[in-house]
Amino acid sequence: MFDNRYFIGLCVGMMFTTSTVFAAKATPQAVVEHYTDMIHAVYDDALTTAKILDEKIAAYLKAPSEKTLNEAKLAWKAARVPYQQSETFRFGNKVIDDWEGSLNSWPLDEGLIDYVDTSHYQFEQGNVGANANIIATQSITIGTETIDTSKITPELLMSLNEIGGSEANVATGYHAIEFLLWGQDLHGTDKGAGERPFTDYIQTDEACTNGKAKAGTKLTCQRRAAYLTALSQLLVSQLTDMTAQWAKDGAARKALLSADPTTGLRTMLFGMGSLSLGELAGERMKVALIANSTEDEHDCFSDNTHNSHFYNGLGIQNVYFGTYKTTTGKTLTGASLADLVAAKDAKLDKEMSTKFKETQAKLQALVDSAEKKGIAFDQLIAADNPQGNALVKAAIDGLVAQTHSLEKVAEALGIKDLNPDTADHTF
Repeated sequence: MFDNRYFIGLCVGMMFTTSTVFAAKATPQAVVEHYTDMIHAVYDDALTTAKILDEKIAAYLKAPSEKTLNEAKLAWKAARVPYQQSETFRFGNKVIDDWEGSLNSWPLDEGLIDYVDTSHYQFEQGNVGANANIIATQSITIGTETIDTSKITPELLMSLNEIGGSEANVATGYHAIEFLLWGQDLHGTDKGAGERPFTDYIQTDEACTNGKAKAGTKLTCQRRAAYLTALSQLLVSQLTDMTAQWAKDGAARKALLSADPTTGLRTMLFGMGSLSLGELAGERMKVALIANSTEDEHDCFSDNTHNSHFYNGLGIQNVYFGTYKTTTGKTLTGASLADLVAAKDAKLDKEMSTKFKETQAKLQALVDSAEKKGIAFDQLIAADNPQGNALVKAAIDGLVAQTHSLEKVAEALGIKDLNPDTADHTF
């Protein structure tokens, strides 16, 4: 079993080391080739940890208990470690960005999937699927369309993503699994994560909680187990497909390597800048902070948000330095952007390295707050927590400053007008 705290320790120890071994022989083509190696390695780890998660979910559903539920939760957290480091690949690579939505979309209106405590439930205004409760029903009606949900399969769940035109109707992916393991977090900005009881998965009418059998229908706990199983199987299948795309003979790898190396460098830098600025600093941190909104917290059911943000940040700098520490402890290294920049402008390379160091230290402060002080991200963004707000704001500022330096790096490498995605945020 992988423990996400173990990975934090590993990453802190290696994250500020620049790559100089390959500087003498680094070329743009070599850098892009190594980038594709890194993509494959990260997705391969994401797949490996998803398979472990699938095994732990199967064991939990076979024998529901506090122990097996906690083991499944730990496996989910471990699976997030490599996946979050992959998100820097998204924005420049269309094949990934088109695929990613069914794996990591958030926030989700969880009433689409299962029961909710309506006194604590906020959902997207006008979302006709927000209270559909697929698990408790044999069919759902969205607008004028009635959908047969009597048999829960991966294919059905994929077809329900964004049903009714609402992005909040997230039926699949890591966060749907997270919700079915943890349940709603009813604590708001107070201490505590979701507390779904393991009895929600006991397969007898007497012991099943939050859903009893109705005449002519399956026990709701059985349908809940079927939903979680389908989610887990789908996650493994999707990661299998993306890992294959970046294997030595993979279509996505071949397509990127067949393009001009400058296109590859732009892809790398645009992905890094867009995750750093619009997505992480903006969508995942600024929105939640300004609104003091736990609904906009990334891992809102598990209170694992601090780790997700940390590993997003680590994934960005991995690409710059050309390094990735695998889940087995091996460090993948190769020709890097840092090598190219150091050869052209050593001062700029030092500036970039310093910005990464400063940003990761600020993201680490969020981890330390949660892991050492018991004050998680949802508590830090509370309206009455100015010190917590300042910690989050410092991380946002670090990501913004880091992005400005990435734009300088692009210019130094002959890439004009990088224009990383801001997601319509101003900083």
